[in-house]
Amino acid sequence: GASIFFSGTVRNQNDNKSVLGITYDSHDALVIKSFEEIYNEADQKLNIKNKAVFIEHAKGYLNLGEVSIIIAVACKHRDEAYVLSRYIIEEIKKRSPIWKKEHYVNDKSSWLKGNPILHEKN
Repeated sequence: GASIFFSGTVRNQNDNKSVLGITYDSHDALVIKSFEEIYNEADQKLNIKNKAVFIEHAKGYLNLGEVSIIIAVACKHRDEAYVLSRYIIEEIKKRSPIWKKEHYVNDKSSWLKGNPILHEKN
């Protein structure tokens, strides 16, 4: 078997700006719903049996190096664990309503482009 433990941390640079920390905000109920949807989609698309998944994302202010997200995946085979872990983090970054406000060394801060709660209809 295999267990993968992914932890995302606050980086000191983004877009050539020196970052001191990040404030995370989210719509908690919709984040949980998005995590469940991502898990269920992975279940359908990847067809990995006998797995366990844990996902937790921070909310509030985090300093450099602090952990913002943890994804733990256990599967029968390491290839499955890597694929599932990667699928989950990529989908969370694309879809979950979690927003980041970066705080910079020049005492400025900026909200980064995030995922909307409602998507525009085409």
